[in-house]
Amino acid sequence: MATIGIVGLGLIGGSLAKAVKSKTLHDVYGFDIDQETMTFARISGAIDKALDLNNLSDCDLLFIAIAPHEAIKWVHDNAAKINHKTILIDLCGVKRTVFNAMSAAAAENNFTYIGGHPMAGTEHQGFVNSMVDMFVGTSMILTPPENFNDIKTLENLKSFFIDIGFANITFTNPAEHDRIIAYTSQLAHVVSSSYVKSPDALNRRGFSAGSFKDMTRVARLDENVWTELFLDNKDYLINQVEILIGHMNEYLDALKANDAERLKALLRDGREKKMLAGGN
Repeated sequence: MATIGIVGLGLIGGSLAKAVKSKTLHDVYGFDIDQETMTFARISGAIDKALDLNNLSDCDLLFIAIAPHEAIKWVHDNAAKINHKTILIDLCGVKRTVFNAMSAAAAENNFTYIGGHPMAGTEHQGFVNSMVDMFVGTSMILTPPENFNDIKTLENLKSFFIDIGFANITFTNPAEHDRIIAYTSQLAHVVSSSYVKSPDALNRRGFSAGSFKDMTRVARLDENVWTELFLDNKDYLINQVEILIGHMNEYLDALKANDAERLKALLRDGREKKMLAGGN
């Protein structure tokens, strides 16, 4: 049995706490700046006790589930109090900025740090929307430091994540993570936010079905968090937005030219590429 510390009990941190308590025998210590969240977490049994400076050093695993800049500040402020036996894992949606800062703190204070990003979530936020089965069937991305050779630690982490529902563990480096996430996650949020701004979005009742719901779901986002994520990854995200605009212009040109054959070819190409990509 291990002691799991979680900083931030929102959607991801709260779901992690619930999953650990439901599926393992580990103790969970949690912290959130919102006292109402702390109360709900205690009453629901998601945490055993509050995480504080007195028990921080007891943690075997310490997860940081808050926005990137806040996560960096928290680790910077508390690094000296983290036990050398502790493995710290951030759960932020970007890796390069966070990884560089936390790796430096870990090296200076003699604890282990590994970057992390669970491929799970919803458009809703906060502990009240957290779910015990949030991670079931999903992927956990880990970015260990270069030349990290502690195989036992990686095997233990894999077992931990599998135990709480993850289907697989993906190992990569921070740059590769950020490059791919710019496409699979961040671009989707840009598209959704842009799509819902049509004036006809207000008149769509009675005319919309699954496609509208799918396209607009993630437009219900936290603009503070996502602005931070976008700017921390702007080089890769700019590239993806430019690629998308290029493809959108191909459809626009075909429509303006009333070119049925060109439009058909574009649609066929998109269908075939989706089949190659697979997935939902």
